[in-house]
Parts: sequence; C-alpha cells; structure tokens
Amino acid sequence: MKVMAELRAADRRLARRVIDGGPAWARRVLPAVEEAAEHTKVWWAVTALLAATGGRGRVAAVTGVAGMTTALLLSNLVTKQLYRRRRPPSEWVPPDALRDRPESSSFPSGHTAAAFAFARAVGSVWPPVGATCGALAVPVAVERVHSGAHYPSDVAAGAALGLASAALVRAAPRLLWRRVL
Repeated sequence: MKVMAELRAADRRLARRVIDGGPAWARRVLPAVEEAAEHTKVWWAVTALLAATGGRGRVAAVTGVAGMTTALLLSNLVTKQLYRRRRPPSEWVPPDALRDRPESSSFPSGHTAAAFAFARAVGSVWPPVGATCGALAVPVAVERVHSGAHYPSDVAAGAALGLASAALVRAAPRLLWRRVL
C-alpha cells in the first residue's frame, strides 16, 4: 500500500510541475495540438491523405482507423466506466483551460489511447508513416497533462491501451481465420 501511495504522490507532483511549468513555446504550441486532437481531427486528416494515395496507404488508413476506434471504445466505454478517477484539481489549471475540461473519468486518456493506437496501427502497415504519426502522438500525450486534463499515469495508461489496441487489430484477422478453420 505504501508503494501505491508513493506512486500516487509522485504522479500528482509531476502533474503539478507539468501544468505549472514548461517553456513559453509550449504554451503557444500545445493549444493547437489540443485543437487538432479534439474529436480525433488530426487522425481523420491523416486517414484522408493515406486513403488518397491508394494501395498501401489505403490499407494503412483502414488499419489506423480500426486501431483508433478500438482504443476509443476500450478507453471511453470500458475502462473509464470501470475506474472512476477525478481529474487534477481545478486550482492547478489555468482558467482558460478549465472551460474545455471534460467531466468524464480522468483514467485513462482517451486522446492518448487514440493517438498511439492510430500511429502503431499505421506503422504496422507503413512503418515510416507510422513513425511520423508517432511523432505527432507524443505532443498529444504531453498536452493532456499540460492542460490539466490528466495525470501522467492516465496518459501512460492511455498509451499502453492504444498500443494494445493496435496489436489486437493486427492480430484479429489471424485469430478469426484460425477460428474458422
């Protein structure tokens, strides 16, 4: 129990430090990251670009959307319902960030789950594009803590859930095929 209490305390300290601090450029850039990640807009834009390329791009787009959808279902409709966690205290958060803060459970970060699932799923089909998407997913995770919407552990759990969702999507055809035989 003491270890868990220490982990929770460290999580809170790190969240407070990220919310309070950061370089000036981050305060200018991260709101744009939040806007792009809201309603998975950035991932839908990448999906459209990939689909327009045809061939491997179309397969990567479908795989990315499947991974992202799986992650969102698992994070928002399953995990958030099973594990209710309050978001970081409102007094930690700048007033302009409070108006857009969700009411749902803080654990796990659905935005992060979707971002990592999309990037990993796309990467399983087209690795260089997946790496680029992964480079876009990291600022989404950072922004979720920086804006006061999540604790670092929420973001870490979202990333893990996203990666697991992408693996599940990639394994599903093989698992189903075995079941049919």
